[in-house]
Amino acid sequence: MLMQMKPLIAIQGAMDGEVIGLLEAMETYKEEKFGTYSFYIGEIDSMPLIVSRSEIGMANAAASTTILIDKYHPDLIINQGTAGGHDPNLRVFDTIIGEEIIHINSFMSPHRDKEEGMSPENWVPMHSFIREEDGRLEEKFVFKSDPELLSAARDVAGEYSRGKVVVGKIGTADFWNREIDRIEWFHQHFQTSGEEMEAYAVAQIADAFKVPFLSIRTISNSEVTDDGIEDLDTAGRYCAEFSLQVAKKIYQQESVSLSN
Repeated sequence: MLMQMKPLIAIQGAMDGEVIGLLEAMETYKEEKFGTYSFYIGEIDSMPLIVSRSEIGMANAAASTTILIDKYHPDLIINQGTAGGHDPNLRVFDTIIGEEIIHINSFMSPHRDKEEGMSPENWVPMHSFIREEDGRLEEKFVFKSDPELLSAARDVAGEYSRGKVVVGKIGTADFWNREIDRIEWFHQHFQTSGEEMEAYAVAQIADAFKVPFLSIRTISNSEVTDDGIEDLDTAGRYCAEFSLQVAKKIYQQESVSLSN
């Protein structure tokens, strides 16, 4: 028998400040822990929701996302939170809908002899190797957000009142970068709008398990503007607020077909 069901949505945040707004909106929820990773199961406006605190960094994000998919079987994942700005046209509290996610901490350097120094401009980006179901290895440098989820995020962009919303490219690295030349190099060569520490790992795991994925990031600080603000908690709340609007849009318009 073919049944129509609304999607089960999971929203991730790495830090308390990136999930607290969601938990407050839930009001009542059940917390489950696996290892060091916490999952909160509840509802917001009658929409079933799983909130996942992944913890910081790519290893944590990969482990937490694997558990999330294995234990709860979400129909889609929204990975959201804060980011440092790369685009000088983006101010603190502006939000990026991540159309593409790239790994900006994975490079191969050509040989240079001792005392010849370093030459980052000659570093070559390394690809991730994804094993397909038929056994083939596919190389990927970019993971793309699901187009339908991306469209839903675009549809509610006008509801975000904390700044502007852009569709852009998010770079992921286990690196808190404050070197302006390095930031500008990434922005110039890879067109990154901002950088953070989890999205690429989440996208890779979601891709491996064929779970639709969307990344959203709110700028919490920027070295390439004159904002003079570093506010992860406020940016985290704003991003969660917008991500929840995206989730509601998806929930209202989507259904998932299940065969019994």
